[in-house]
Amino acid sequence: MENTQIRTRRTIVAAAGALFMLALAGTPSMAAETAPYRSNLPVEGRFAGFNGATTWLNSAPLTPQQLRGKVVLVDFWTYSCINCIRTVPYIRAWAAKYRDRGLVVVGVHTPEFKFEEDLVNINAAVGRFKMDYPIALDSRQQIWRAWGNQYWPALYLADANGMLRHHQFGEGGYDKMERAIQSLLAEAGPGPVDTSLVNPTANDEQMQPDLASLNSGETYVGYQKAENYRATPRLREDRAQMYAVDKLGLNQWGLSGQWVVGGESAVSDEAGAGIAYQFSARDLHLVAGPGAAGRKLRIKVTLDGRAPGADHGADIDADGDGVIDATRLYQLVRQSGKVRERRFEVRFLDKGAEAFAFTFG
Repeated sequence: MENTQIRTRRTIVAAAGALFMLALAGTPSMAAETAPYRSNLPVEGRFAGFNGATTWLNSAPLTPQQLRGKVVLVDFWTYSCINCIRTVPYIRAWAAKYRDRGLVVVGVHTPEFKFEEDLVNINAAVGRFKMDYPIALDSRQQIWRAWGNQYWPALYLADANGMLRHHQFGEGGYDKMERAIQSLLAEAGPGPVDTSLVNPTANDEQMQPDLASLNSGETYVGYQKAENYRATPRLREDRAQMYAVDKLGLNQWGLSGQWVVGGESAVSDEAGAGIAYQFSARDLHLVAGPGAAGRKLRIKVTLDGRAPGADHGADIDADGDGVIDATRLYQLVRQSGKVRERRFEVRFLDKGAEAFAFTFG
């Protein structure tokens, strides 16, 4: 995937809402209008459709012609992206709230990593996140290119005539997007539109980030995009190597034990191999996998050399014990008190684990 796409994903939390700001004056009330309502949202282009989808989930294939007369919200996402994961509760709530009023939500799953092309992995994520709306799988990135998209997540809103009227990149700005949905639903036809705003509940990795305490950013483990690596020796490409990590500065990380570092990921090549990361954020996540379907690999997490206790994430217990049994994002730390700089370490007690990227919240 092109570097511009990766860089924009790294900074998407801070950029959310800044790329596109539009005041929605005159949002319709629940009372019927005496004259046809016209939204003040500008026309931004034409709905590009979903040609190139490799398959569909929760629906037969949808075309622009079939969607004419509906307001359509298109969400570009990928299942291990924390920014996408935290957006899902809102998208799911909008799909449920406005479905009967004429909104169709379509997810477009465009992978970043190779493992995100796997249908078994995608189906597991769709079930875990309770996504019941249509999803087009864009494993060859043809839809992504047709839309000219560069972001995860990216939301595009089309009116009942198939014209794009609003877009939003990244997390946040949920009130603006919902007001835009309400505006186009009112424009599409008569009848009241509920102008309240959804307030979905979220737990575990879907909880909104603590931006005030977020001082660490997405970090890739594979050598193609690895940054801030501080261990001995330097990363060796595609061959077994013993590593050692000592003191780390903020946002530095390193490997310990024997690893094989590839372009996208590093694979633990012995039991007990580990990764250390000096971070400052409420949450720490690791995108990781067991290396093969059906395997369950044990992990042990410490914070500042001790069991995490109350600061453990949803995928480990207070003693720091957990299991990697699928290739996905794992929440390993959620600081329960005041957020401060910590040294995180995870040891893979079984050989063969894959580590892809760290993300924070």
